Amino acid sequence: MLKQGKVVSLGIQHVLAMYAGAVIVPILVAVSLGMDQKQLTYLISIDLLTSGLATLLQVWTNRFFGIGLPVVLGCTFTAVAPMISIGQHQGITAIYGAIIASALFVILISGVFSKLVRFFPPVVTGSVVMIIGLSLIPVAMNNIAGGDDTLPDYGSGKHVALAFGVLILIILLNRFTKGFLRAVSILIGLIAGTIAAALMGQIDFGEVSQASWVSANIHPFYFGAPTFNLSAILTMILVSIVSLVESTGVFMALGKITDRKLESKDLAKGYRAEGLAMLLGGTLNALPYTTFSQNVGLVQMSKIKTKNVIIVAGILLVLLGLSPKVAALTSLIPSPVLGGAMIAMFGMVISSGIQILGGVDLNDNENLFIIACSVGIGLGVTIMPGIFASLPEQLEILASNGIVMGGLAAILLNLMFHAGKSKLASTSKDASAEGSAPTASSEVHA
Repeated sequence: MLKQGKVVSLGIQHVLAMYAGAVIVPILVAVSLGMDQKQLTYLISIDLLTSGLATLLQVWTNRFFGIGLPVVLGCTFTAVAPMISIGQHQGITAIYGAIIASALFVILISGVFSKLVRFFPPVVTGSVVMIIGLSLIPVAMNNIAGGDDTLPDYGSGKHVALAFGVLILIILLNRFTKGFLRAVSILIGLIAGTIAAALMGQIDFGEVSQASWVSANIHPFYFGAPTFNLSAILTMILVSIVSLVESTGVFMALGKITDRKLESKDLAKGYRAEGLAMLLGGTLNALPYTTFSQNVGLVQMSKIKTKNVIIVAGILLVLLGLSPKVAALTSLIPSPVLGGAMIAMFGMVISSGIQILGGVDLNDNENLFIIACSVGIGLGVTIMPGIFASLPEQLEILASNGIVMGGLAAILLNLMFHAGKSKLASTSKDASAEGSAPTASSEVHA
């Protein structure tokens, strides 16, 4: 039986391990969509609170939802580029309409997804993750330059030096440290970079001093009533499918660590809990949520498998979400500091896609063709979305999304080459094996 002090300290460690990922996603989305400081503070607060509630939903097992494993939930990085794209083209309310619709989709298919997962083998999910990572790199480079090309100091030496100083610190931490310090290297880099920027006079603490310590700042549909756009919904459904495949691997890994044999009904309850978490995120205008695998590493390292630790982590996240001052302090991270960390994080998304593809037989020319065409189409459309300008508006919106086009290409090509073959029939097992490796949504925080 663990002492209460140790349970709390382990819970804090879980929060620290995922904190950078939990806060940087709302910052990226808010900055890219031009939100003001008040909106950014709300988005960070509600994201932390919803991450805590989503974690508790997954840990609290019952006959309908919750896998009951020691997992922590947070926003998936695979959703960053899609949310930014949807927000820029269809508006912020379309983001939340798409999240709500994809959440309902996940809840409805949760019972049969273990059968459908064979249509999303590593050759498909790895290609999609690579496309998402590649589409995020321009966002990182823009932030390194200052984030706003209308400002006179955009691309100045001080911005570039600050960004690469953060990146170098993160690299050094990953080279010369192990365990927990390496796990929170991104967080340390962000903190150090923000302190350096403050010493350079680039930070205004006015918002922090005005923010209250405690506030139940919960407003359903804070940004307005959700709007439902077909291309936006299809994009988020694709993201949610990739997240479910990744979560399957995390569940399997945790099942082995905790000596628990998972059945299909257990996986269905886990998927359903993620769907409910996404529905909560869409309603509160937070973000879509999925299982973070770097916290699995903490369970492995600490050898502590009790759910009480994760319950403490969930409660701590809720408490952090109820503090606008914490959110205001987090929102002070300058764009160049973010940009330096983004290179590492988004590069790891690409690496994660490559890692997933490492489980694919690359001696098979058909697999190489699937990867080549899907990544080529996805990246090409991302760079040149105007090639579909002659299509009807709804089709143009759908076709100009590189993630959707690349993802659909990967799915259709996989069916074309592997339908009816043993390769397709065995990909469910492959997907589970793939998931035991770090996933795109969480590897970037490790």
